[in-house]
Amino acid sequence: MAGQPAALLGLEKTSLRQQAVAALRVAITSGELAPSSPLVETELSEMLQISRGTLREAMRQLQQEGLISAGARGRLYVRHLDSKEIRDIFAVRAALEALAVRELAGLADRATVIAELRAALDVMDTAVLEARIEADLNFHRTMCSLTGNDTLLHSWISLEGSIRMSIMFAGLDRAVGNMDVGRHSAIVDAIETGDADEAAKAIQTHMDWASANLVS
Repeated sequence: MAGQPAALLGLEKTSLRQQAVAALRVAITSGELAPSSPLVETELSEMLQISRGTLREAMRQLQQEGLISAGARGRLYVRHLDSKEIRDIFAVRAALEALAVRELAGLADRATVIAELRAALDVMDTAVLEARIEADLNFHRTMCSLTGNDTLLHSWISLEGSIRMSIMFAGLDRAVGNMDVGRHSAIVDAIETGDADEAAKAIQTHMDWASANLVS
């Protein structure tokens, strides 16, 4: 548009792309777009009421996040994971989050950390279905963020798309079973004691149970 500041146009474009990313992410996470299903540009751009160029940018981001994979001739599909990939993802999660809880348990003053984690659990406790998945991811992301270790947080975030796909591997109903507040509370309780080994053990126990629940 004539006279429109270039920066503003950029913001509008970014906003549209981010809205498309968010909408597609929810559709994939909820199972509305099933694993291995093809992503047809014409259908999706019409559904989202965005240009195909903006859609491509959104799908490129989701591909980087690990939610979308490329097939023959560059066609894009919703990523499908097998059992080994699920176990691998949870093994890496366990390693990253064990480091996080060890650092948190070692803090001299853990009161603020514990309060934030319990607040995140309160949100999870009242959330349902897709909102519960988001609350669960937020709890684990917050746990990594509170360490102040930017490399750790970046590593966890880079895995988040794969985590989302692993959650949906066995369907929404079984996935929600991984988001039991009691098992998450045990992690917070262990951090609160200041026992780093116990906190790491709580994470490993949780990840072992969660991955087994998904692939059983």
